[in-house]
Amino acid sequence: MREELPFLGQDAVRRDVVTARRLQKDYRAIYRNVYVHRAVSVTALTRARAAWLWSGGNAVLVGLSAAMVHGTKWIEPGEPAEISRLDRHGASGIVCHTYALESSECCHVDGMRLTTPARTAFDIGRTRAPTQAAVYLDALVHATGLSVSDVVELADRHPGVRGVRRLRDVLRLVDGGAESPQETRLRLILVNAGLPKPETQIEFRDRFGAVRVRVDMGWREWKVAVEYDGIQHWTDKRQRSWDIERIAMLEASGWVVVRVSAEMLTHPDVLVKRVREKLRAAGCPI
Repeated sequence: MREELPFLGQDAVRRDVVTARRLQKDYRAIYRNVYVHRAVSVTALTRARAAWLWSGGNAVLVGLSAAMVHGTKWIEPGEPAEISRLDRHGASGIVCHTYALESSECCHVDGMRLTTPARTAFDIGRTRAPTQAAVYLDALVHATGLSVSDVVELADRHPGVRGVRRLRDVLRLVDGGAESPQETRLRLILVNAGLPKPETQIEFRDRFGAVRVRVDMGWREWKVAVEYDGIQHWTDKRQRSWDIERIAMLEASGWVVVRVSAEMLTHPDVLVKRVREKLRAAGCPI
């Protein structure tokens, strides 16, 4: 028994893998009869695995739980697990859906049945608020290489499913280049303000073809880049030094760099004005 993984308590006791006393002392129940070691940090992936065990294998992991199994990052550990089955009654911390799933929309990972990346994106995009859905779908695309066109095809096959119109709007915003939720939020602020859609993860190579510099997003035509600076850009001395050198290299190549902090995201009007001014000065017709 791998102690970092959830397990069925009664089964473990019956097989003498753990004693009933140790089960109560050293482990904690995530759901009824599903335990994990007390030293283990419970993540959204832990909850997904635990929900699968709780269901007795008679369910399909969907939504954020499926996304987590597919390798999606940035899902908060407190998010409830999501499953689909005929019985909508679930335990506290498990959301039970009754989705009509085709066999082609399901797959198996680590012995668990879950929705494919495309179907997972389909469900997240139609059931979550647009900005949050875009954050999750950016991360799902980044983790799996999912093509947005595959999700559009699903939407075409299920036109009457609730939330499909919302899903289509969200899919127009998806870009798998984001490497953090804040990068997605930054990009959405710019696009929703009417600025041209930026290219993400723009690479600059040296004369040998190796990537020397990369920026979060920007517009090659006008040589304007926008960089989100997370906390490590201010607290890590090496990162800070590299940022200074990197931006100097970009500016030497004729690029303008707009740097954005978490605080600036709370003032979108100021942020958009700054970026718009840089684009106009570079010749962008906005």
